[in-house]
Amino acid sequence: MKNKIIYQTDDNILDLIQKWQGWLQNERRYSPNTLDGYCRDLSYFFGFLRSRLGRTAQIEDLQNIDVRTFRSYISARAGRQLCKTTLARNISTLKNFFRWLDDNDIVKNSALSIISSPRLPKNLPKALEVNETNTILRKAANFAKNEWQGLRDTAVFILLYGCGLRISEALSLNFGDITRQNNILRIRGKGNKERIVPLLPVVVDAIDEYVQNCPYRFKEGEPLFVGARGERLLPRIIQRQLQKIRIALGLSDSLTPHALRHSFATHLLAEGTDLRSIQELLGHSSLATTQRYTDVQTETLKKEYQKAKLLES
Repeated sequence: MKNKIIYQTDDNILDLIQKWQGWLQNERRYSPNTLDGYCRDLSYFFGFLRSRLGRTAQIEDLQNIDVRTFRSYISARAGRQLCKTTLARNISTLKNFFRWLDDNDIVKNSALSIISSPRLPKNLPKALEVNETNTILRKAANFAKNEWQGLRDTAVFILLYGCGLRISEALSLNFGDITRQNNILRIRGKGNKERIVPLLPVVVDAIDEYVQNCPYRFKEGEPLFVGARGERLLPRIIQRQLQKIRIALGLSDSLTPHALRHSFATHLLAEGTDLRSIQELLGHSSLATTQRYTDVQTETLKKEYQKAKLLES
């Protein structure tokens, strides 16, 4: 269990922090894990500030923090041997909080604007080969405790790969969201943004077969994917099933529910689908995020070229 987050501030700043947290959760739709990380980062900062000031910070102190103080905090965090990704998030948290204060005309402090984040290594999306994906979809049911759960897992995997959904998006679906009368699926994703993805017949068939064999009866608006006790299915169940499949089939450690979404995008790109369309299907706010998949293709071509060179030698 994680430790309780404690902010070493006065009540006025604590009130602001709680309002900022509410904004992140309700307006920006941050996931619980991301929100927890941001809140812990901010608590570290106010702990540092308290040791620096010799007392708990007050609102007027936030106005007067200079670049040197911000740099000292970042250096102190870096001294704890944090990875670059975590350090970058620490900086992002501070910029996010102070930008919120600025936007709400509470505190104006531009000192953070000249501080840049550490350069992060370029992480490419981990996509599966087409034959690996087909094997997973074909054999998924073999790793479940019983038939209906095997059909459920298969339906979830086909939905992730066939529609490019995030696991949270797939498991938030309710009965009635997918029917044979629908040829599209409306998804509300990150940032509460809605997007439309086409519904392939194979996706509808897999879900219908699962529903027909599930021991629980469904009502309109109730969770579509359920666990052994009939409650909404949790992501960790699907993650655990994929881990079993990965180990049994000797596949890469990168096999996660999100890898099926990456595979959806990568395979579409390989078939000639334009980047703008893939961006819309994935719900990316920036085309730059989608362009990472072109790098995946380039990396794959390099590997194939190396294989060919080895065969020639």
